[in-house]
Amino acid sequence: MNRTERLYKIDRMLHERRVVSVDTFLEELGVSLATFKRDLEYMRDRLNAPVIWDRDAGGYRFDKQGVGDAYELPGLWFSASEIYALLSMQQLLSSLEPGLLTPHIEPLLTRLKSLLEQEGMSAELVLKRIRIHKVTARAYEPEHFAPIATAVVQRRRIVIDHNNRNRGEVIRREVSPQRLTHYRENWYLDAWCHLREGIRSFALDAINRVEVTESDALELAESEIQAELDSGYGAFTGKVVEHAELEFTAPRAQWVSKETWHPEQKAAFAENGAYRLTVPFSNPTELIMDILRHVPHVKVVAPESLRQRVQQALQQGLENL
Repeated sequence: MNRTERLYKIDRMLHERRVVSVDTFLEELGVSLATFKRDLEYMRDRLNAPVIWDRDAGGYRFDKQGVGDAYELPGLWFSASEIYALLSMQQLLSSLEPGLLTPHIEPLLTRLKSLLEQEGMSAELVLKRIRIHKVTARAYEPEHFAPIATAVVQRRRIVIDHNNRNRGEVIRREVSPQRLTHYRENWYLDAWCHLREGIRSFALDAINRVEVTESDALELAESEIQAELDSGYGAFTGKVVEHAELEFTAPRAQWVSKETWHPEQKAAFAENGAYRLTVPFSNPTELIMDILRHVPHVKVVAPESLRQRVQQALQQGLENL
C-alpha cells in the first residue's frame, strides 16, 4: 500500500468510525508507528486535515471546529483493482443485450462516468489511456447466457445441444446445472450430465441450443464438485490427479515465478537461478498448451507420460510446418 492509498484509507476510517485507535490504524494500514505519524503529519501540514488526538476517547478523530472547510484529498484516485473494476463494469454494461436490465443500465453507466469525471477527469480519456485486452475470450451466443444462469439459480434442469469439438459432432444432453465459472475470459457451465452420468464442464461457446425444463436439477455436494473440477489443472479436470514438475531457465524464471498456475502449486528457485514449479493436473490438455508457450525455456522433469505428450506435440508441430 503506497502513501496515497494510505491517506485515503486514513480519511475513510476517520469518517466511518469517528474515533480510531493507533493500534487499529497500524494493523489495517500495515505500517510502522513512525510511518503512520509521518502520514498524519503530511495530512495535517500539506492537506490541512483537522486530525486531533482525543485522550478521553483513546484515539484520533476529526476536529469539527478545526479547519475542515479547507481540507480535501488531492483529486480522485483509484487503485489498480478499482480501475479494472470500473472499466470492466463499463464495458460489460455497454455490451449487454436488450432485456430486463435495459432500463437500469443507463443510470449505472451515467454513475460510472460521474465517478471517473470527478475533479475534472475525463471518462473518455481514462478509457483511451487505460485499456483492458481480452485476447483469449471466445464468442458465445448471448441469448444462451440468461436461461443458463436462470437454471443455475432456480435449480432447474436444462437440455443443451453441445458441440463436441474433438469429435466434430453435436450431442443433445440433459444436464443439472451446478454453477457458472468465468475462467480465462470465458464462461463455463459446470453441471451433472445425465447422459454420461458424471460431472462435466461445458464451454458456453460450444453450446448451440438451450431449453429450460420443469424438472428439478440434481443437487451435488460442493465438495464433490470441487474434487472433480477444482483439483486438477485448468478447465480440463478429473478425479485422478498427478503432479507435473517443470523447470524453467533462469531468464524465463523472472516472469513465470510471478504467475499463479494453480492455487495448490509449489515452487522454488534452484542455485543456478532456474525455477522449479510443481502443479497438480488430471487431464493434461491445457497444461501442455501452457508448457508449449515457454519452449525452449522449460523442461518437463516429471512425469514421463507428460514429457512424452509434450514431445509428441512438438514433433507434430514440426511436421506441420
